[in-house]
Amino acid sequence: MPADVRPMTVERTAIDGLARITTKAVTDERGTVREFFRTSGFADAGVDVPERWAQINLTWTRHGALRGLHGEAADKLIGIAAGEAFGAWVDARPGSPTYGAVHTERLAVGIQMFVPAGVCNGFQAVSPDGCQYLYCFGVEWTPGMAGIAVTPLDPDLAIAWPIAPDVADPASVSTKDANAPRFADL
Repeated sequence: MPADVRPMTVERTAIDGLARITTKAVTDERGTVREFFRTSGFADAGVDVPERWAQINLTWTRHGALRGLHGEAADKLIGIAAGEAFGAWVDARPGSPTYGAVHTERLAVGIQMFVPAGVCNGFQAVSPDGCQYLYCFGVEWTPGMAGIAVTPLDPDLAIAWPIAPDVADPASVSTKDANAPRFADL
């Protein structure tokens, strides 16, 4: 069987700079190789990313749990290593032409999002066994790093989380995230 090559594709979202990426994939009888990151591939697609990522984190999140919404002062490339998630992004960059815009979508293996610095990123694990969520940061995260947080439960953002969060259960949403300010209070 000849290899099936699917090229990388990029779709722009309603948030300036937030891009949805379908990874390049080469499939043959052995399985699939996905190209998570190649500097020249992103440059050719017009996505301005760091040539080198400073920190990479992999989280496992249980079914139904929420993480975020966090807008660090760092560009991020996020993707799913296993399972599925429902992602949400909010443009919290003062002066941005899309300030206040919200974008949501389901994420699975082979789908990535490039998240510009200052755009809040959050997700909920929706697969029964949870999900593994990969974060690449343009700069190393440090305690007290510049950035903002917005509660993922902000009713004004109207994020339709697929699994109703239980605010009384810290395994569903952390106290820190639940108590983060509403977007209007930034």
